[in-house]
Amino acid sequence: MNRLYFKASRLLAGVLVCLALVACDKAPPPVSEAALAFHPTDECHVCGMVINDFPGPKGAAVGAGNVRKFCSPAEMLGWWLQPENHRADVQLYVHDMGRSHWDTPDDAHLIDARTAYFVIGSGLKGAMGVVLASFSDAQAAEKLARDTGGRVLRLDDIDQQLLGQATAMSPMSH
Repeated sequence: MNRLYFKASRLLAGVLVCLALVACDKAPPPVSEAALAFHPTDECHVCGMVINDFPGPKGAAVGAGNVRKFCSPAEMLGWWLQPENHRADVQLYVHDMGRSHWDTPDDAHLIDARTAYFVIGSGLKGAMGVVLASFSDAQAAEKLARDTGGRVLRLDDIDQQLLGQATAMSPMSH
């Protein structure tokens, strides 16, 4: 009888290990373009304003099975940088303004914000607060910065202090 229990417990342990390995191997499903698309009635997760009422790039954060949309990359990053939201499993998307018109960003050109180049201080109009123009291409970002007197930042350069200082110095465009 003991032998039977021993074999059964070994088999059960093996099955549990296999199940654990399969569960660890599951990658999050890719986010569809349709789920990320910005619609005329979408409201910003932070400020509640209608997102498409403003020019410039927008932001979307995907995690825990839902999509949060923002009227600007700055609003999204301000939200994400809060300790309770700052998680590696949250995917961040912004419009590539090197491939989109400023007044009507194209949802087909959303890029990973973690790899984007952001131009701050360009003087371009956008949603409330600091305007961060987002690009997939470093040269396009550098050109905008040169042409407007702005500067290029990467995601790691952006923190709450920078967003707060820039907001305090820029006129509100809402």
